[in-house]
Amino acid sequence: MPTARQTFLYGLFFSSITVLFWGMLPIALKLSGGFSDPITLTWLRFSVAAVILGLWQWQRGVLGEFKALARKDWLRLFAAGTFLIVNYTSFAWSLNFLLPGSAQLSFQVAPLFLALGGMFFLKEVINWQQWLCFVGIGVGMLVFFHPIFAQGGQGSIWFGFGIVQLSAAAWSMYALLQKSLFKRLAPSNILLAIYVYALVVMLPFSTPSALLSMSADDIWIAAFCCINTVIAYGAFAQAMRYWQTVQVSASVALTPVMAFILTELCVVFGWWTDSISSSHADILSLFGMLIVVASAINVQLISARVQRKAALLAKPLTEAV
Repeated sequence: MPTARQTFLYGLFFSSITVLFWGMLPIALKLSGGFSDPITLTWLRFSVAAVILGLWQWQRGVLGEFKALARKDWLRLFAAGTFLIVNYTSFAWSLNFLLPGSAQLSFQVAPLFLALGGMFFLKEVINWQQWLCFVGIGVGMLVFFHPIFAQGGQGSIWFGFGIVQLSAAAWSMYALLQKSLFKRLAPSNILLAIYVYALVVMLPFSTPSALLSMSADDIWIAAFCCINTVIAYGAFAQAMRYWQTVQVSASVALTPVMAFILTELCVVFGWWTDSISSSHADILSLFGMLIVVASAINVQLISARVQRKAALLAKPLTEAV
């Protein structure tokens, strides 16, 4: 049984891995638009993840967990898989209309959806200080990406924004369903079941033959998208296990900052200039980044303090019994 300090550090580590790989993902997905449609690429990502994770779980001998599942558990697994399919596909589609940074900015309604879902369905408590931090994250994101609003082609941008909202809503439902299954399945087995489910149901709608004409560079990009699926969602599942939903959602809110930094690094080094362009952040944008980081760190400290207080209050009751 990990201590409170170990639980916090585990959650921090897995959340950081999630943010890093989700920050890289929109760049890779943007590049993949030149050789694959969103459905086929998503099917490929799920297929590779299913094979890798399936072999890993089989070697560890933990597949027996599935035998104890009830019918309602399987239904929740399939529902979570459906929502994750919608999330993957729609986000990849949105990058036909948005830059990686703006897509991640638009996706930041998802942590709020997730926190609200945790409050209503999982009975997790969000106090006023945490709400204030979420407001700070939202304001900081808007300030951080304010140059986007000066771009042309507003019609396509708003259409892409709408697609991302669909993706965010689907992701939030997936995350809540996943958390509700933790008492029945390990996070890795939950993901394995979802990946296999997606592999089967998406195959009729994908065109795997189109992947045979990929160039060497395309293969590397597609391979990264596949490996990203395994690492990012595996880390996210573990983070949800060690931290409350509100803490994980605050950490995930840092993903646009990571995406911005990585995008600017691509521009500085002259990588993929035909597809990746600078967001041209100014001093006001950097100030927005500061607001986001400060708000995200503060919500972590508040959540940890609330957990410690609850543990201290529960301890005398346990000793009295």
